[in-house]
Amino acid sequence: MAKKESVSMIDMFAEFKELKNIDRSTMISVLEESFKSVLSKQFGTDKNYDVIVNPDKGDFEIWRKREVVEDDKFQNEFTQISLSEAKEIDEDYELGEDYIEAVDFRSFGRRAVLNLRQTLAAKIMDLQKDSLFAQYSELVGQVVSGEVYQVWKKEILLLDDQGNEMLLPKSEQIPSDFFKKGDAVRAVVAKVENKNNNPKIYLSRTSEVFLERLFEMEVPEINDGLITIKRIARVPGERAKIAVESYDDRIDPVGACVGIKGARIHGIVRELHNENIDVLNYTNNVSLFISRALAPAKISSIQIDHESKKANVFLKPEDIAMAIGRNGVNIKLATKLTGYTVDIYRDDVEEQDEEDIVLEEFADEIDLWIIEALKSIGCDTARSVLRISREDLIERADLEEETVDHVLAVLEAEFEEETEEEGEK
Repeated sequence: MAKKESVSMIDMFAEFKELKNIDRSTMISVLEESFKSVLSKQFGTDKNYDVIVNPDKGDFEIWRKREVVEDDKFQNEFTQISLSEAKEIDEDYELGEDYIEAVDFRSFGRRAVLNLRQTLAAKIMDLQKDSLFAQYSELVGQVVSGEVYQVWKKEILLLDDQGNEMLLPKSEQIPSDFFKKGDAVRAVVAKVENKNNNPKIYLSRTSEVFLERLFEMEVPEINDGLITIKRIARVPGERAKIAVESYDDRIDPVGACVGIKGARIHGIVRELHNENIDVLNYTNNVSLFISRALAPAKISSIQIDHESKKANVFLKPEDIAMAIGRNGVNIKLATKLTGYTVDIYRDDVEEQDEEDIVLEEFADEIDLWIIEALKSIGCDTARSVLRISREDLIERADLEEETVDHVLAVLEAEFEEETEEEGEK
């Protein structure tokens, strides 16, 4: 085996190293270990051999150390050298000294070279798998792109720009997804497994994390930390609700996420195949949060059981269908988003038929900002306010106890006067 061929073999693996992102020091270590492995198989031990890889020169050196022994005790040519032979090389050698010499790898024969190639290939493959597993383990929860290489019934095989394989299971695809070979696909890395040193990368397009990352990519204020995504609920391909919050009063979080004329959210909707996305302001006020989550329906009143995390919501008949949504999607998302089990009830019809008064009629006794706060929770009339308990009004409208007491007193007095007048008649 010519030395030139051995050197070209090193060059070949140096190129392979660049392609597979294996760093220089690791490759040198692998080369040295591979040579020692071959030497150990060839001679039963590699302890008296030193391998030095010279990546800059593109070659390697093998040095062998043998002990100088008396001629009649010479037994192993690979670990020993007789005194007479050593003195022929240099008269200064004495018994017990180490004789060190350079060894030409081609002298080991063709089998040793083939063995080296196989050992190197196996070690590099293991390194590549370890590197791939480590690389994608750090990308879990991040959006990646891949090209469809093969479509199967239960999953799709994608290749990233380095040729690494990624799997998109059918269960992690949006129902309306349809991909063919060559298509570019974006998805979030859901998990990475490494069974029997065989890493598998699983992607998802149905994950709520995927929707969150898309908003981070489309809305600079989220990426910069000015707007925070508090909660997300999805029925992939149908509808999603996302609650956002800003700690800067100058920023409208909902407006920023939607963009001018919906410019920002349209890109996300297209990516998700026209999935309807509702963006709403997050609040710690549970009643108000549930009310917002049930939009576009307007609730008349709500009863909250914080201990069991249940909410009984009362709506006018015309709002019930909107609150539930098609196939129950809206109420399902509201339950998931708020963490409260939401039950819908029809509001009392008899009360609705009674004479009512819009809140603006009380502007001379109730400040307009208080009226607006009440209207923001779906209370447009006097009776709609009176149907809600004092505690719920304080919590949902975020008003002071004294303010709520004043409002209730004014409204109740109005209807008491009407009752007295009717009685006199």
